[in-house]
Amino acid sequence: MTTNIFMLGMPSSGKSTLGRNLAKELNYDFIDLDRKIEVSEGKKIDEIFRLEGEEYFRKKESEQLKKIPVDDKLVIALGGGTPCYFDNMDYIKENGVSIFLDVSPDKLEERMRTSRRNNRPMFKLENENLLETLTDTYNKRIDLFRTASIIIEGDTDASTILWILEAQFPKLANR
Repeated sequence: MTTNIFMLGMPSSGKSTLGRNLAKELNYDFIDLDRKIEVSEGKKIDEIFRLEGEEYFRKKESEQLKKIPVDDKLVIALGGGTPCYFDNMDYIKENGVSIFLDVSPDKLEERMRTSRRNNRPMFKLENENLLETLTDTYNKRIDLFRTASIIIEGDTDASTILWILEAQFPKLANR
């Protein structure tokens, strides 16, 4: 069974880091959807939001998602909102295994505040209400996120994800 694996969750849930490590474990290639959009547009994500607006960004995000080859041994780190727009979640579920990294809003805030990067246009560190914004967004997205093939709560590592993945999808073990 060759299938793509989609990592989804809130910003700072570990999609890129864990996705990159999982890809190495599986001998798959790794794609960060946000980086793919930045290359396509020639601008950083926060710049696209600022200059073109969220609606424009979400359209480009969906277009880039659907340009990814199907069944191509890829681990794809999605943007935090990717599954929530258009028919993206249906597309994800039809074209691979989806893994939801369920990290609490307070842990997300802690990770964002200790990270050196602040390139999340919807979750600026200067926002005094960052935890409230994260909690509201999490609550709006959680039901959709929970339709993923696999749900992993809290902190984890690529080896644990691989173990869960192979337990639920044994044919992936024949990689």
